[in-house]
Amino acid sequence: MTTLLRRSLRIRLALFASIAMLLLNVVVSGFVLFGLRNEVVDARAQEVSSKALRVLLLIKRNQLPQQVISQDLDGIQVVDPVGRVVSSTPNLAGLPPLTRAIPGRNRANDVAELCDLRAFPGRCEVAVAMHAYQPDGAWVIYAFDPAVPWYVSPQVIIFQICVTALLTALTWFGVSRVVARTLAPVHSITKKLAKITAGGGGMRVPVPENDDEIRALAETANHTLEQLEAAMERQEAAIEQQRRFAGDASHDLRSPITAMRAQVEEALLYPEDTDWRETGNEVLASLNRLQAIVTNLLTLTKLDAGAPDRREPVDLGELAAEEIARPRAKRVVPNLQSGVIVTADRLQLARLLTNLLDNAERHAETHIIVTVRQQDGEAVLEVLDDGAGIAHDKREVVFQRFTRLDDSRSRDAGGSGLGLPIAREIAKAHSGTLTIEDSHTGARFVLRIPARAG
Repeated sequence: MTTLLRRSLRIRLALFASIAMLLLNVVVSGFVLFGLRNEVVDARAQEVSSKALRVLLLIKRNQLPQQVISQDLDGIQVVDPVGRVVSSTPNLAGLPPLTRAIPGRNRANDVAELCDLRAFPGRCEVAVAMHAYQPDGAWVIYAFDPAVPWYVSPQVIIFQICVTALLTALTWFGVSRVVARTLAPVHSITKKLAKITAGGGGMRVPVPENDDEIRALAETANHTLEQLEAAMERQEAAIEQQRRFAGDASHDLRSPITAMRAQVEEALLYPEDTDWRETGNEVLASLNRLQAIVTNLLTLTKLDAGAPDRREPVDLGELAAEEIARPRAKRVVPNLQSGVIVTADRLQLARLLTNLLDNAERHAETHIIVTVRQQDGEAVLEVLDDGAGIAHDKREVVFQRFTRLDDSRSRDAGGSGLGLPIAREIAKAHSGTLTIEDSHTGARFVLRIPARAG
């Protein structure tokens, strides 16, 4: 189908160009023929005048016979001052003057193209009139020769037809070749695009060497395909992440539910031997874990959806002091700089700091150091524990949802693996970053967000 369309377009363009060339040649040939005919008519008139000049000499010498030789002319007439024909060629003998239209008044010589004269019916003649001034008055010599036809001669028409046909054919051939060469890259691009499917990653259309619009089209198409491929990869990664997220979420939600079901079923099987207070505490602990997971999932959903928050000036050092003041199992050492103001949602920052402190508390040996300072126009919050730390190749893994390292699982069976991902999403929502940086001991979490000017 594409080949047929390309061939049809090539034929149409070649046909239009050929018709245009044909019309142009017809117009040009008309102008050329008009100019050439005028030149030939002038030459014919000069030729007839030169042949009639011999008769003028005979009149001047008083040697004019009653009949004159035609000298390859259609005819000659000599009219005396009183209007009588006194001499002529044999074919015009006995005829009155064939014309009175020339010469014009006050003109010694004149030329005209006359048609349907009495001696030449149905055709046109070049008529030349010459005055011969004698003592008795002005004699007039008329010389006639066939007029030049509109086409000048058959050879001229044949030559113009051949030239027109040749130029039209060359135009057809040239335009057809040029269009074919021009559309070849487009055809190649079309074939490549037709082969690209949803799974055809890495496909690119060929880029022609010529620096023209088609090259720009190919480069734009490749750029678009590259963006489409990247978008598909991001979409596939997002789908995979959502699938993994759903699997991990269902697993983490199923665990406390399964534990509660087992605890209740065991209590119902042996109601006399069951310590209902202890069973209630265990079920309540599972419910607390389930509630924490659901709350974290809702928080992540709101952050992913970009839910509006309430931004206000917040003193980061003051906020950290409030969170540190809450009772904790591990000692928290504050190193807080006052006057570090950020524009943020106070509740979200508090949630971020709480998640970092909870994570540090689970892994610290004896104490946690919390530092707040301002550096290079940024507010910096650091949470450092004195635990075993995190391997360098795991520093990004811990920010993935429902990710808990083996050491974390052994030390904190109740963790959901959502605290650190939530903290990073809050940092991103505030145009900041949350990373794990090098430290001599333990894990050092560093939050950087833009500080408020002034």
